[in-house]
Amino acid sequence: MISVSHVSKVVGDVGSPLAILRDIDFTVNAGESVAILGASGSGKSTLLSIMAGLDTPSEGHVSLAGQQIFEMTEDQRAAWRGQKLGFVFQNFQLMGHLTALENVMLPLELSGIKDAAKLAKEILLQVGLAERLKHFPKVLSGGEQQRVALARAFVVQPQLLLADEPTGSLDAQTGESIMDLMLSMNHARGTTLILVTHDQKLAARCDRTLTLQAGQLISKG
Repeated sequence: MISVSHVSKVVGDVGSPLAILRDIDFTVNAGESVAILGASGSGKSTLLSIMAGLDTPSEGHVSLAGQQIFEMTEDQRAAWRGQKLGFVFQNFQLMGHLTALENVMLPLELSGIKDAAKLAKEILLQVGLAERLKHFPKVLSGGEQQRVALARAFVVQPQLLLADEPTGSLDAQTGESIMDLMLSMNHARGTTLILVTHDQKLAARCDRTLTLQAGQLISKG
C-alpha cells in the first residue's frame, strides 16, 4: 500500500547539518494499522509529514499504491491528498468560521464532489454529532472537535489515514473513546492507518508498531 524507501531528512543548523531522519525504510500493507512510536524529537511528525507529501525528504522516496509521490508537482500532490489521503491532527485543525457540517463538507467541495452536504451529514451522524451539525468549533468540546476532524478525514473515503497524536489534546477517557471510534471506522472502511504517538498503550491497539529513536527506525515489531 505505502512504501517508505531509504528516507532521510537533513536540515541546516548552526555549525553543522542536523539529521532528523536517517535511512527510514518500511512498507505498510493495505488495510493495516501501524503505530509509529517514539519520544518527542525522535522524528515521528516529520516522517508523517513526508508520507503526506507536505514535507520533502533529503534522500529516498515514498510511494502509495506504486505511485511515487515526489515525482509529482506540488499541485499534483495537493490533488492526490484530496483524493487519497485523510489527516487527523492533535489540535484538530478545524476552520473556526465554519460549522461542524461545513468543516466536513470542505474537502468534498474542494474535490468537486456532488452532494457534499448530504455526505457530510451522514458521516457526522455516524460519529455521534447529530445535534452539533450547525455548531462552530469554539462551542464544541475537545472530543467533539476531534470527532468532526475524524469525520472530515473519512468523508473522502481515503485509501490512507495519517494521524498525528490524535488523542494528545484529550483527557484519557475521551482519548480512548476517540481511538475506539477511529479504529472502528478504519476497520469498517478498510482504510490503511498510520498513527504517530508516544503512548505505548494506544500503539498496542494497532496491528504493528514501528519505533523511532533519534531519527532512526530501531524496531519494526
